[in-house]
Amino acid sequence: MLPSVSFCSRSGAKLTAPLGCLVSRQKHTLPDLPYDYGALEPHINAEIMQLHHSKHHATYVNNLNVAEEKYKEALAKGDVTTQVSLQPALKFNGGGHINHTIFWTNLSPKGGGEPKGELMEAIKRDFGSFTNFKEKLTAVSVGVQGSGWGWLGYNKEQGRLQIAACANQDPLQGTTGLIPLLGIDVWEHAYYLQYKNVRPDYLKAIWNVINWENVSSRYAACKK
Repeated sequence: MLPSVSFCSRSGAKLTAPLGCLVSRQKHTLPDLPYDYGALEPHINAEIMQLHHSKHHATYVNNLNVAEEKYKEALAKGDVTTQVSLQPALKFNGGGHINHTIFWTNLSPKGGGEPKGELMEAIKRDFGSFTNFKEKLTAVSVGVQGSGWGWLGYNKEQGRLQIAACANQDPLQGTTGLIPLLGIDVWEHAYYLQYKNVRPDYLKAIWNVINWENVSSRYAACKK
């Protein structure tokens, strides 16, 4: 059986299909942001958002399409060696597309504060308090060596929230099994132009633009 690759729709929903289905796939496209590049200022400035979205995310999308096209050709030829060699590119660029598609919706100019309802109850149940949760996710994100992501995910088998870190662009669900709810990008391109190498300052600021309505919607959806 061929391995599978996970991608996101424009809404951020996770889509998983066998790689053999790539023969009839549609090309991935860069999703529009639900706000202007400058909407998250002063916490994340417009220059960062413009470069992050239109350059970095766009590159992942373009490279993913190229890798999938090469994979399709290798499938048609029965070239297993090439199929295997393309796995890292599919994982890196596919993960970059998945992660960023979620990330943009996790942020909002009307964000910040604390979540409400079932999500808040689950955070208190699994982390003791919102403050403890916030401190733990911040610490995990600060501690990522090099480039990667800090995540709040949902463990469907255990019915609880978990915090995890992923290196580079490794997608959370594809590498840990956790369903992604909230992702924090700690690649330097996400903050360096504004916060230089002081990652903790960026992580302190990003809590002011977290879209808890989006995170809560993701939590409600994955419990169904």
